[in-house]
Order: sequence, then C-alpha cells, then structure tokens
Amino acid sequence: MHNFLHNLTDLWRVTLAALIFGAGLPTVFAAGIRFRAQVDDGATGSARTVAMAVSMLCFGVVMIAVVLGVLYIAKDFLATRLGIHLLGA
Repeated sequence: MHNFLHNLTDLWRVTLAALIFGAGLPTVFAAGIRFRAQVDDGATGSARTVAMAVSMLCFGVVMIAVVLGVLYIAKDFLATRLGIHLLGA
C-alpha cells in the first residue's frame, strides 16, 4: 500500500509538470499573441498600452521558461566542459 501511495504522489507530480509545461506555456504564449493582435488591430489609448504590456509579459514568461529549461538540460555539460555551475549543478 505504501508503494501505491508513493507511486500516486509521483504520478501527481508528473501530471502537474505536464499541465504546466505541456499546456500552460503554450496557453500563455497564445494569450500573448491574442493581446498583441489587439495592438495590431488598432487599439488606442490605454487599451493599447495595457494590451502591449500584457503581451510582453506573456512573451517574457515563456522566454524565461525556455531559457531555464535549456540551462537545466545543459547544466552537466556546462559544469564539466566550461566550469559553469548553474541551477544547482
């Protein structure tokens, strides 16, 4: 029974990561595209400013997640070949 509960805990963690990175980041990117489309469609005044700020925030979040993901994948290479220790390597 203990192994079963441990496996369920691990399964929940994997499912949560899949929802965040597998569906969450593309959703944030799509929201950024949608707000950027409002800017390109001729929004004026404060609506344009808010739409531009939200779209840049969305794109920034996605870009940071992608860079952190690449650094996490390459952390052993960076540590052994270049002597750069990032992200707890």
